[in-house]
Amino acid sequence: MRYLCLYRPGTPESDDPQCHEEIAAMGELIDEMQRAGVLLATEGCLSSSKGVRVRLDTGKYIVTDGPFPETKELIAGFCLMQVRTKAEAIEWGKRFLAVARGGETEIRQLYETPAA
Repeated sequence: MRYLCLYRPGTPESDDPQCHEEIAAMGELIDEMQRAGVLLATEGCLSSSKGVRVRLDTGKYIVTDGPFPETKELIAGFCLMQVRTKAEAIEWGKRFLAVARGGETEIRQLYETPAA
């Protein structure tokens, strides 16, 4: 089963670079996930000040440039993983949050097209 994990940091955005220890710890977790064969893709997002939201409302497109003030809605990164169970996805999500020092990860199973 494939799961998409969306990470929301829970703290205001900052353009300050992460400290060396945080980067190293995340690198170790990513390496472990690769060795376990569960990591399909992962990336962090740049600050929302470099982003844009596009919305369709009553037939009209609304384009809003960042930054976006609502911290609880910001996505700071994602992980795509292939695991055997939902419980396994949750465990990897917990480990990620421990390394990230908090926040929230929304874990969503992806639709699998049945083999013909």
